[in-house]
Amino acid sequence: MSMKKVLIVDDSLVDQANLEVIVSDAGCLPITASSAREAIEMAQAERPDLIFLDVIMPEQDGFATCRVLSKNDATRHIPVVFTTSKNQKVDRIWGQMQGGKAYITKPFTPDDIVTQIEALA
Repeated sequence: MSMKKVLIVDDSLVDQANLEVIVSDAGCLPITASSAREAIEMAQAERPDLIFLDVIMPEQDGFATCRVLSKNDATRHIPVVFTTSKNQKVDRIWGQMQGGKAYITKPFTPDDIVTQIEALA
């Protein structure tokens, strides 16, 4: 069985590094992107098994990025889990409408992340 590949998209290097450790400790290969553009390129090139996607990013937010990924034949099958500080019910509903499979609010625990890896990757 090959190692699961997980794309972590966050403009915060601290959050990105934290997620990398959790994903790696869960036995998966973390790959990272710091912007929406980079995330879309990495998703197309690397074909990860799962994407953890921040919502609040410069240039293009995670919701718009998820829409792009879900409309692309090469990436539409990849589950997206939003990881964000936006914790309003409307944000969760909007995330689901954009194609997100789950929604985790910051600060999250390693268990929150591992649960989604086990469920979706």
